[in-house]
This record gives sequence, structure tokens and C-alpha cells, in this order.
Amino acid sequence: MLKQLPALNATLNALAACLLALGYLRIRQGRRDQHRKLMLSALACSAVFLASYLVYHFQVGSVGFRHRGLLRAVYLAILLSHTVLATAIVPLIGVTLALALRGSHERHRRWARVTLPLWAYVSVTGV
Repeated sequence: MLKQLPALNATLNALAACLLALGYLRIRQGRRDQHRKLMLSALACSAVFLASYLVYHFQVGSVGFRHRGLLRAVYLAILLSHTVLATAIVPLIGVTLALALRGSHERHRRWARVTLPLWAYVSVTGV
């Protein structure tokens, strides 16, 4: 089971990224109810991913990157940006979600303009 978690984690990240994109498209089309469902589904995927990721790394520990040279430098740059933004995105998602649930749609929209691209980046680079 433990060996399958990295594939599950990649799948959950990819699914979250797709749901985010669809949610964005639906709100641009004025389909608010579908947008809400898609964004809550993306949140659920990201939450299950986080739980699975933590379980895996508590059991396995840190996994080193074996390649050298330019590939290693690119990987580490992406990993650094991913890690910093993955930490920052949690409260951003919380604020954006709270504003939406309270019906503060204008404030939600302003926060979402920052939250969505960062969340999408984190989801895509997590794959």
C-alpha cells in the first residue's frame, strides 16, 4: 500500500489542477453553482493529497533526488518554489473559501485572483 501512495498523490494533484481549471472556466461562464462544486472538489482532492503525503513521508522519510547537473538544479528550483508556495497556499485557500461562503463575492474574487494561480502551480508542480 505504501508504495502506491506516490502515484495516488500525483493523481490527486493532477485531479485538483483539472478541477481548478474547470472551476475557473465555469465562473467565467457565470455558472456559479458548478464553480462552487468544482472548487470544493478541488479542495477535497488537495486535502486528501495532503493527508496521504504526510502519511507517506512519516513512514518513508525524505526521498533524495538521484540525478545530477542541470536536471538537479531545475528540480531543486521547482521543489523550493513548490514548497514555499504550498505552505503559503493553505491560509490563502482558507481566506478565499471563507469569503465565498460568507457571500463576500467581490472580496472573494480579489483573493481568488492570487489564490487560484498559486494553488494551480502547487498542484501542477506537485505532480
